Amino acid sequence: MKKAQRSPKKEAPSAIQTNRRREWRLELPLSTVIEGRLPHGVKFSETTTLENISATGAYFCLDSGLVVGSRLNLMIDLPENLTAGKNIKLNLGGITVRLEEPDKKGKRQGVAIRFNKDFKFVESGKKKKKAK
Repeated sequence: MKKAQRSPKKEAPSAIQTNRRREWRLELPLSTVIEGRLPHGVKFSETTTLENISATGAYFCLDSGLVVGSRLNLMIDLPENLTAGKNIKLNLGGITVRLEEPDKKGKRQGVAIRFNKDFKFVESGKKKKKAK
């Protein structure tokens, strides 16, 4: 009895890549204020733009010089076309899970953060005119 010959395994085309992420990431350039503490305890606040965001985390660049495990607070400006013209911010916190090497021109480094479960929407009301 002859053994059936197996054809050699075919490799997937190099253009196909597996996405191991649990959540879809949206590339939304949202203006954000990041607050936290540096490794030596000094508080900082820095404005940046999110490069991408998902239900569980986000990626952005900072000049601040963080370490993995840093706790951060994000105040994300939501687009007015999604908030019925209101100035609403998404306030949430998280912990840094990955840091990229700083770029060659300066100290700007990529930061990946995993969100905590708690979040809140904050409406920044416009100043009301006083009645005469």
